[in-house]
Amino acid sequence: MASHIVGYPRMGPKRELKFALESFWDGKSSAEELEKVATDLRASIWKQMSDAGIKYNWTGGEIGFSTYFSMARGNASVPAMEMTKWFDTNYHFIVPELGPDVKFSYASHKAVNEYKEAKALGVDTVPVLVGPVTYLLLSKPAKGEVIAELKAAGASWIQFDEPTLVLDLESHQLEAFTKAYAELQSSLSGLNVLVETYFADVPAPAFKTLTSLSGVTGFGFDLVRGAKTLDLIKSEFPSGKYLFAGVVDGRNIWANDLDASLVTLKSLEGIVGKDKLVVSTSCSLLHTAVDLVNEPKLDSEIKSWLAFAAQKVVEVNALAKALAGQKDEAFFSSNAAAQASRKSSPRVTNEAVQKAAAALKGSDHRRATNVSARLDAQQKKLNLPILPTTTIGSFPQTIELRRVRREYKAKKISEEEYIKSIKEEINKVVKLQEDLDIDVLVHGEPERNDMVEYFGEQLSGFAFTANGWVQSYGSRCVKPPIIYGDVSRPKPMTVFWSTAAQSMTKRPMKGMLTGPVTILNWSFVRNDQPRFETCYQIALAIKEEVEDLEKAGITVIQIDEAALREGLPLRKAEHAFYLDWAVHSFRITNCGVHDTTQIHTHMCYSNFNDIIHSIINMDADVITIENSRSDEKLLSVFREGVKYGAGIGPGVYDIHSPRIPSTEEIADRINKMLAVLETNILWVNPDCGLKTRKYTEVKPALENMVAAAKLLRTQLASAK
Repeated sequence: MASHIVGYPRMGPKRELKFALESFWDGKSSAEELEKVATDLRASIWKQMSDAGIKYNWTGGEIGFSTYFSMARGNASVPAMEMTKWFDTNYHFIVPELGPDVKFSYASHKAVNEYKEAKALGVDTVPVLVGPVTYLLLSKPAKGEVIAELKAAGASWIQFDEPTLVLDLESHQLEAFTKAYAELQSSLSGLNVLVETYFADVPAPAFKTLTSLSGVTGFGFDLVRGAKTLDLIKSEFPSGKYLFAGVVDGRNIWANDLDASLVTLKSLEGIVGKDKLVVSTSCSLLHTAVDLVNEPKLDSEIKSWLAFAAQKVVEVNALAKALAGQKDEAFFSSNAAAQASRKSSPRVTNEAVQKAAAALKGSDHRRATNVSARLDAQQKKLNLPILPTTTIGSFPQTIELRRVRREYKAKKISEEEYIKSIKEEINKVVKLQEDLDIDVLVHGEPERNDMVEYFGEQLSGFAFTANGWVQSYGSRCVKPPIIYGDVSRPKPMTVFWSTAAQSMTKRPMKGMLTGPVTILNWSFVRNDQPRFETCYQIALAIKEEVEDLEKAGITVIQIDEAALREGLPLRKAEHAFYLDWAVHSFRITNCGVHDTTQIHTHMCYSNFNDIIHSIINMDADVITIENSRSDEKLLSVFREGVKYGAGIGPGVYDIHSPRIPSTEEIADRINKMLAVLETNILWVNPDCGLKTRKYTEVKPALENMVAAAKLLRTQLASAK
């Protein structure tokens, strides 16, 4: 019982489950074929765990695939359920909706079936369930049989994930944990129960509640992001209970400092006893890449500094063996050499970049003129109608487009052929937007693989993987770049494509950039300096790009900060410091442009209401923001009297669903916005970029969006 993994990536080392899901959604394969891919993947993961010597590991309704996927994606007649971020990660979850008369019933045997699957393969696993109180606290109001079945199937341990325990909980919420586990106690009799927490420190009141829960055998803590919890363990951990010590980082890809972790573990062993200490990951490995073995082209020095999910399993087991007196000296020695190499490598440090970032601290980098004066200057230049229409940036990435990029990367086509193909695609996207009569255009980003990777590939201090995929939501995976050193911009990154696109139209063409905070939060970030220092370095690189775009005649520049809210610490006491440097980083990027240059930003899928004043403080000219899938929660801020003077475009339809909204539905949404926002600041746009959709969905949805904007312009004009 010496080692444990909180969770493991589901998509497969080569995204096998992603492709199986999308094939099923497109009607090209059956439910049985999808199930087989998922079953085979689970079997290979269990075997890998078992072979590595892990003693506990992860496994994961009768509602059926049709209902299950309609809840997540929507269908022709029903919108998708609300989706938001899982704590401060880039993984998303569907928000459960609970009405006052809801009756809970056992609808899915997934956990039991998968436990039995593993058992049939000779692997004894620990089923993982979201804990009852976390489930309730993450649900929203809408307009215990599984334990018995798992016990009957032979499970000896069950893991309940209760990450809400790391939040700032009220006393009545903590009381809910005590009541819930007291209620479960008779069902749990005869089982070993692990309650797992992660992503931050557990506050003292929550620690006391947690470690006093009835019928619980062991407690899991994130000792990477929650190092302060160590003090509580040393002073208050109950005797006779198992401690699952999360010393191997489940959120990043750096190799563990095994010697340092062993020191921590030995100190804990003295507190809880040798037989009660279990070495674990800090959280599920779902948030990291799958296996370094799939990265043959990665620079060998940088590769020696890394550990993906498969390597973290080996680290956990190596630490457990060392604790048991079976230390693998060669493995520990090789790990120590890699740690030393990373600390001393000249490729990590750039003194000029460090100096430029340090010099930023003397100013708040605000634009010289206030936003209302800037909007007036911009309107004189752009001459836009009221309720101007735009899109967020990307257009559908077709199979043909992906083929062109792939062939160029593999040097199968020349640079000249590549540029010709991409320009043809841009021209097609420009013409489509002009035909639809959209006011401010985008070039569609056909040259880009991913909104962060594309920029990282052109900045120094970044490394890239071939198969370092991480699940974001549904079948959507991202491949975060690795920031290993100081960041700078060797040459312009987007100017060529933006100016080419602007030359194809007389309408304003947005220059499209990803902001520094989003590049930071959607990368695997170096852990040898504070995150804000890395963010300031990225901000300086983006600032150079913004100024080059302006010089090239681009008058509307969008700097996306999709992940600004995601990086917000989970505890309120830490919010102000993060928001200060994150908002400052954004302002650095555009503080030097003229009043007539319109700066847009975009944010997606998160709860923004608690940080609206920081969003205002970003001082962007226009912000587009997700709205349609969260019951227009964003609008409640403005109903409560928050004054917003810049341009704002709350999304009018959900692009993560294949459903096409009608003109009337979109007009109704815009009317709700007009009830709380001034007509002269409101923009009309989708929720997010259109990259993952098909043209057969995009064209009618945008037609309806433009028609709705025109309908309301006519109504507003006649009302005057």
